[in-house]
Amino acid sequence: MATFDLDYARQVINAEARAIDSMLSVVNDSFEKACDWLFHCKGSCIMSGIGKAGIIGQKISATLASTGTPSHFLHPAEAVHGDLGRLRQDDIVVVLSYGGETDEVTRLINLVKSLQIRLIAITSDRESTLSTHSDITLCMGELHEACPLGVAPSVSTTCMLALGDALALTLMKARNFSTEDYVRFHPGGSLGAKLMTVEQSMMFRPGEALPIAGVTDTIEEVLRKTSQVKRHGAVMLVDDQGVLAGIVTDADLRRLMAEKGQGAFAVQAGDVMTAQCKRICVEALACEATALFHKYRIDELPVVDAGNRPVGLIDVQDIVTIKVVG
Repeated sequence: MATFDLDYARQVINAEARAIDSMLSVVNDSFEKACDWLFHCKGSCIMSGIGKAGIIGQKISATLASTGTPSHFLHPAEAVHGDLGRLRQDDIVVVLSYGGETDEVTRLINLVKSLQIRLIAITSDRESTLSTHSDITLCMGELHEACPLGVAPSVSTTCMLALGDALALTLMKARNFSTEDYVRFHPGGSLGAKLMTVEQSMMFRPGEALPIAGVTDTIEEVLRKTSQVKRHGAVMLVDDQGVLAGIVTDADLRRLMAEKGQGAFAVQAGDVMTAQCKRICVEALACEATALFHKYRIDELPVVDAGNRPVGLIDVQDIVTIKVVG
């Protein structure tokens, strides 16, 4: 039966933590210059690396792309088999390599330089081939791997990841990347659903016809005005200033028809509406709409702007579809 040295496991974590702490010195003028280049880059940030460093590069590229910096991963070995066509002169290539001398990496340097593309290195050796031919070097310095043999990438890749995250999130902050921006890039995730706004989840898009009528319109006029509007279960009623005054639902119309028959068509909508109905601001989170649906047991919720004028309508089914949990 195998025995496991938990003290050694703790030593691995401590070694990586200490190494990450030493990366604070790498956040220097070169780091700032790299941020400036990537911030103003008109192309994409192309991450590259081989082996474990390549895997870290893929993760950094994904983080950049999801936080506002266009990015792709280029495998050094695949670059000479057609993938070099991914590169454009406006791109910036960031290569991760601890030693900076790997054959695939040094070959990639020649390809990048022949295309006159700027190159940033994340490496440990300032005198390596990669460092020598890079425009900017983020030098981690000599690191000792945590593995028992001292060879398996562990400390070095952890430090690369920390520096990559520092770059990506510093750029994110500089771009004033908002919650709404993040949701736009993560519409399918649970976090994206929780952060989705009412505007993003309501059934009507900007410019589309809304189910709106005036408070003095008859029910017949209301039906005529909204007959061409797409699926909806309610009509929003506004006053002479276009401000939301109330709402008339399908259930309201059914009750009116049961009571007055054909005479229902001559009734003014304002006499049937629910005045001062519940409403929600267009900038609110969709989960706030969910809370109102649950609390008041309603199915439709007018969406209004800062002036309390209708700009949309959100249905409980829209919330169910995007799986927002209140």
